[in-house]
Amino acid sequence: CRIVEVSFNNGSRKDFFRNTTTQIFEKGDMVSVEGVSGFDVGMISMTGEIVRLQLKKKNIDEGNPDIKRILRRSTDKDLEMMRQNKAREKDGMIRARAIARQLKLDMKMSEVEIQADGRKATFFYIADDRVDFRELIKIYASEFRVKVEMKQIGARQEAAKVGGIGSCGRELCCSTWLSDFKSVNTTAARYQNLSINQSKLSGQCGRLKCCLNYELDTYLDALQHFPDN
Repeated sequence: CRIVEVSFNNGSRKDFFRNTTTQIFEKGDMVSVEGVSGFDVGMISMTGEIVRLQLKKKNIDEGNPDIKRILRRSTDKDLEMMRQNKAREKDGMIRARAIARQLKLDMKMSEVEIQADGRKATFFYIADDRVDFRELIKIYASEFRVKVEMKQIGARQEAAKVGGIGSCGRELCCSTWLSDFKSVNTTAARYQNLSINQSKLSGQCGRLKCCLNYELDTYLDALQHFPDN
């Protein structure tokens, strides 16, 4: 498979790229890929036939011309430029939050991700309602001197970006391997005879734990052969 999965920002964002170079890349290699009017740097997180299965699962056609290309294996210059721009993200988020507060916008700035070449910044935010941020984008563009992209995320996506350790003692599923979020409701807990204790059933995002769905099918299967209460 000529397509590989590349992860950015310690795995908080992943995307597929076409390898049009003559090089063969392995998992863990740093590569420079096509970005917005420039390039971005990420780490290869998946290669080979398993990528084809992921593309099928996400209904992405392997021959899709919109899939961006890998430009080259990252050079020392690329990596140094990425380090310099990533170092700006923390201060950028503090400044971005202050500007949003000054404009009295009902939103929470969760993360700022700057492209490796420093030409574009993506601002991830959480908001309950629609937010008119036309004025905000103008201020951000002049303040940070980059192309600005605003992306709304939910509480689950924020937990995935922040990361942490779950009550099971393992790293959060959403920040390690879980790629798509399925809806979880209290019915899943009832089928498994769990007491409906909101604080115990909720994850770090404040929503019901994704793992309530993991064993649900097994319980439903077993319950069919159980005698009635």
